[in-house]
Amino acid sequence: MKFDFMYFLESLPQLLKYVYITLGVSMVSMIISFLISIMLVLIDRNRMKVLYPLSRLYISFFRGTPLLVQLFVLYFGLPQIFPEMAVITSLQAALIGLSLNNAAYLSEILRGSLNGVESNQMDACLSVGMTKMQAMRKVIFPQAIRVAVPALGNNFIGLIKESSLTFVLGLAEILAHAKMLAAESYLYMESYLAVAIIYWGLTIIIGWLQRRLEYRLEVPYL
Repeated sequence: MKFDFMYFLESLPQLLKYVYITLGVSMVSMIISFLISIMLVLIDRNRMKVLYPLSRLYISFFRGTPLLVQLFVLYFGLPQIFPEMAVITSLQAALIGLSLNNAAYLSEILRGSLNGVESNQMDACLSVGMTKMQAMRKVIFPQAIRVAVPALGNNFIGLIKESSLTFVLGLAEILAHAKMLAAESYLYMESYLAVAIIYWGLTIIIGWLQRRLEYRLEVPYL
C-alpha cells in the first residue's frame, strides 16, 4: 500500500485539536514536580532525620522503574488494595504519575545546580545577617535555577514526550487520537507520522523558547 499523503495532511489538523491536552498535562505535571523536587532538595541538603532516607528511597524507586509500570500500578494496582482510590480519573492518575516520576529527576538536577553554587555565597549571606532559609530563597536558589535552565528545558521536553504514555490509562491526548485514526483508516504510517511531526514541532518551539530564556538570563555554558 502506498503512502497516502493527503490523508497525512488531513490528520494533522485533527490531531492538533488535542495538543492542548498534552501541553496542559505536561505543564501542570512540571509545576507540581518542581514543587516536590524543591522539598526533596531541602530534605537532602539538611539531612533531615527519617525524611532523608525516605526521600532517597523515593528518588531511587521512581528513577529505577519504568514510568509505564508506575502508571499501571497507580491507576490499576492501587485501587485493588485501596478501593476508595477507584474514583481517580485517568487525568488525575496521569498528573500524579507524571509529577511523582518527574520530581525524582528534577530533584537531582536542582541538587547538582545547588552544589555548583560556590559555598562562600552562603557564608556571605550569613555574614550580613540572613538566615539560611533567606539565603537559599534570595541568593543561592536563584543562581542555581539560572544554571539549571538548560537541564530544566530538556526535562520539560522529555516530559511532553513521556505524556504520550498516558494513553494507556484512557486519556485522550494526541497519541490516543492518532491510534484511533489509524484503527479507523488502517493507515498507520500516515497517522503515526502525523503525531510524530506534531511532537517534533512542539520540541522545536520549546527548544527555541529555552534558548531565548537562556539568552535573557545569560546562562553560563560550562
